[in-house]
Amino acid sequence: MPLTQTALVVSEIGKPVVLRHDHPVPEPGPKQVQLKVTVAGINPHDQKNRDNGIFIAGDLPGVLCNDVVGIVAALGENVTEFALGDRVVSQAGLYKRSVQNDVGAAARIPDSITDDEAATLPTNVIAPLVAFFSELQIPAPWSSGAEGFDYANAMLLVIGGGSNCGRFGVQLAKLVGIGKIVVVGGDETELKSFGATHVIDRHAGEDAILGHIKDVVGDDLVYAFDAVNPPAGQSLAIDALSSQRRGSLARLLSRGTIDESLVHQKEAGYNLRDVLGISQLHPDMATEFWTRLPAYLEDGSIKPLGFVVSHGLDADHVNEVLDRYRDGHAVTKTHVHL
Repeated sequence: MPLTQTALVVSEIGKPVVLRHDHPVPEPGPKQVQLKVTVAGINPHDQKNRDNGIFIAGDLPGVLCNDVVGIVAALGENVTEFALGDRVVSQAGLYKRSVQNDVGAAARIPDSITDDEAATLPTNVIAPLVAFFSELQIPAPWSSGAEGFDYANAMLLVIGGGSNCGRFGVQLAKLVGIGKIVVVGGDETELKSFGATHVIDRHAGEDAILGHIKDVVGDDLVYAFDAVNPPAGQSLAIDALSSQRRGSLARLLSRGTIDESLVHQKEAGYNLRDVLGISQLHPDMATEFWTRLPAYLEDGSIKPLGFVVSHGLDADHVNEVLDRYRDGHAVTKTHVHL
């Protein structure tokens, strides 16, 4: 087994990623597997890692891309879930030792799913999973609270239906049987195929969008998820929440403050929940999901999303993708093929 490898790394926060030919090959710890990586997926947080060091500042040089697909090359202690040679998708940890793959954040890939299809999932499906089943406290379908929860009469608002997290969020809501899944933004045909019951044009104007939402949910909405807006734009989801019943907004972006003067009065108040879509921070829930993921993929309950491919460890191209995230441009999920 080689001791070093070629890798794209962040060697200095705020500077472009660089190609390094002597990066150490990590040994898996207990309940971890080492993967010979075939596909690594780039996400918006990778740009924040490069430019701001949000997860890696104390652990340089840092390796980006936590959406990983590969072949199991070595097993850590007490690993019974996988065998050498298994084809695995993993959400590698976002903090130190991020190159490691925990068995509670990984799954075998069914034969019907390609490496690239599997690589669209990890970070983008775990974020709404945490939002719904932890922050919003909707019972996960495998939990003890599921039996007594009225999913069919529940309503969920998803802001940012065109984002990867938003589209996986719709699928998760459909998977558990949420009765009304109201989505702002995204392709109506695609989202309804995923399970959305109502899709609202994000370009309609905030007053019109809020009116359309209220036409569906009345004053009964208590669950909302914003996958795209910074705090300055989160008043829409908050305004959609019930005034008489205390509702909750789970948000992916939390830096900045909400202008409460823009928020309609909430007699019962509301909860604001910040989402960190990291499997390792929610080990019990994440392990249950990853264990079930192969079956969800095989029966079509979870459908992979679109992607584009970048061949080889091309630092210039990876920096270009990260720059597009930084500058607010539309980016199709990019997969680096090693």
